[in-house]
Amino acid sequence: MKQYLFIFLASFQLVACNGQSKSSSDHLKKKDISQKTDELVKEYIDLGIFSGVVLISEHGKPFFEKAFGLAKRGTNTPNTLETKFVIGSMNKTFTRAIVLQLIDEGKLRFDSKMVDFLDGFKQNYAKDITIDHLLNHTSGFGDYNSPEFFDLSYDKKNIQGILPIIKEMNLMFQPGAENEYSNAGYIILGAIIEQVTGKRYTQNVKERIAKPLKLESLVTRNVKEISNRAIGYMKTFRGYEDNEMFISEPRSDGGFYADAYDIQKFYRTYLYTDEMFSKEVKNKDGFFTSIEPIYKKKGAGIPLAGGFNGANTVHLEMLADDISIVVFANMDEPVAEKIAIGILHIVNGKEPETPRLPAKLNIYKTYKEKGIEYVKNNFDDLTSNWFEGDPKDLILNNLGYDLFFDEKLDEALDIFKLNTELFPNIGNCWDSYGEALLKTGRKVEALQAYKKALEINPSIPSAQKAVKELEN
Repeated sequence: MKQYLFIFLASFQLVACNGQSKSSSDHLKKKDISQKTDELVKEYIDLGIFSGVVLISEHGKPFFEKAFGLAKRGTNTPNTLETKFVIGSMNKTFTRAIVLQLIDEGKLRFDSKMVDFLDGFKQNYAKDITIDHLLNHTSGFGDYNSPEFFDLSYDKKNIQGILPIIKEMNLMFQPGAENEYSNAGYIILGAIIEQVTGKRYTQNVKERIAKPLKLESLVTRNVKEISNRAIGYMKTFRGYEDNEMFISEPRSDGGFYADAYDIQKFYRTYLYTDEMFSKEVKNKDGFFTSIEPIYKKKGAGIPLAGGFNGANTVHLEMLADDISIVVFANMDEPVAEKIAIGILHIVNGKEPETPRLPAKLNIYKTYKEKGIEYVKNNFDDLTSNWFEGDPKDLILNNLGYDLFFDEKLDEALDIFKLNTELFPNIGNCWDSYGEALLKTGRKVEALQAYKKALEINPSIPSAQKAVKELEN
């Protein structure tokens, strides 16, 4: 089964590295940091995997600010410091900020129930889901990306268009029992914001955040009409491909466009001041309580990031040092995050990680050069440039489908088969392998693969349908 990577990334709540006193402003050598940052960025450019903007500031004042590469490859339009990039799941921070404002105003509570504002949720335990669960990805909802979502027209891929899909989703666990990153949860929060305020989500953002903070570059609607918009690009084995098919109108889980300066202004206001909501509310919020120790930990940073196919943005804040690192890329994740963490190491007087190709490209390059057995025996090392915590079967699954749709069926079979060997207990790996076998006319083996998929996960629709058709 094809698994799409159209995922608005989480706003991370993890410390990027251990603190080191050497990073304090007294010891900050801006010239050295700038030179080493230039060298680091050039390495990523030489690999052909970065174009965008890098901004490093102390006390909110930039001392390194450069644009790199092209905003539009078709017209050779360069990126500039004023270019607007899609910020992905950074939107979720805007959503959280509005929810905290509504709690401040007494219109919501952390323990307010979802079903008190929205009808139509029939899942077991749906009545137990609170605002706090939705904010902190513990509601039980996962992601809404599915064939039903991708079949929606452009004008329906909004909060009210996606909500009916979410209402039919199963909960992955009882609310509060586990943590699962949830785009669906933030769509629900957007719907609650609209219900409580009687205004569109984007209007709330404009009135409550963009106008007071003077975020003049922030675009919340009609994004394809932006004149200085960076087009996103994915580097594939076929060359560079744009991500226009994945672009949709912004909503409460992702999709705004802005320049790096305005996002720095937003996050510095969010992290250091009480301008948007009170200290009392901040002290009760799960995100702020989790990062409280970082305000005293020299050299440590928290990255808040967003991204999907062909786009990656990150704002990494060193809270104890008052240093901001902003990297916007109009290329595949996790390049912006890798560069930002590399700069963090530079600021701390450490060597950054050596740049590497994205995991999927690295696997294919190695497969072509050294064969499938080498990939199998060195898989973990070859995929070290992957998203921390994300399942690695997705790497081979998506590479397999790239090859499948490019009619490289022998190569696709190699990759899908390897996925079943490395991840034998994941039903989707067998389902994808079955599809490739069927495409090449190997029906008996395909049926066996589909049956194996259903032994592991009986609810895979594509495997259910294939078994029924093959047995008949």
